[in-house]
Amino acid sequence: MPTTMNGAISPELKAYVDRQVAEGSYASSSEYVRDLIRQDQRRKAEQRLAELVREGLESPEEPPDPEFWRKRRQALRRSITGKR
Repeated sequence: MPTTMNGAISPELKAYVDRQVAEGSYASSSEYVRDLIRQDQRRKAEQRLAELVREGLESPEEPPDPEFWRKRRQALRRSITGKR
């Protein structure tokens, strides 16, 4: 169920949001704020993914041991399902 948030912004920021809505980019100021939040979530997820890739590339190579990969897959599945 949606909930309501209120926040104070400067007149300049309100005018900017109002222009975005008036130009037809968004149906309402609420839609604009929701889109900004979603963009921020995506940006942070992409940053985290880049960090993980960088860590992987910088980590020492593991031998191609089937048991190692089995454990990695199990850990990944647990992290995806939220079971730690």
